[in-house]
Amino acid sequence: VQLQASGGGLVQPGGSLRLSCAASGFTLDDYFIGWFRQAPGKEREGVSCISGSDSSTKYAESVKGRFTISRDNAKNTVYLQMNSLKPEDTAVYFCSAIGPGVYWGQGTQVTVSS
Repeated sequence: VQLQASGGGLVQPGGSLRLSCAASGFTLDDYFIGWFRQAPGKEREGVSCISGSDSSTKYAESVKGRFTISRDNAKNTVYLQMNSLKPEDTAVYFCSAIGPGVYWGQGTQVTVSS
C-alpha cells in the first residue's frame, strides 16, 4: 500500500506545475484526498481537497482561482494543477488519503523563483 506524490520542481513566478498523487494497493475513489504543503519554518497547511463520494472540492483562500484539484479514478490518481505560481507557494507538497485507512505520500518539492 503506497501513496506517491510527484511532479514538483523549479518554476518561475507565473508558471505552472501539475502534481500527481498516485495510489497503489488501494482504490482512491473510496477516499477523501487532500493536498497539504509545508514551507520552511512554517506549519503544514491544507491546500485543497476532493471527496471520494461526489468529487466535491475545496481550496484554501490563498490558492483559489489558481489551483485545481481533480481525480482520475481509472488511473487511481489525484492531480493538483497549479497555475500563476507565486514565490509564496514554495513548499514541500504532500497528499493524503483518508478513508478506510489513512495514508500520506512522501512529499514533492515545489520551488517558485526567478
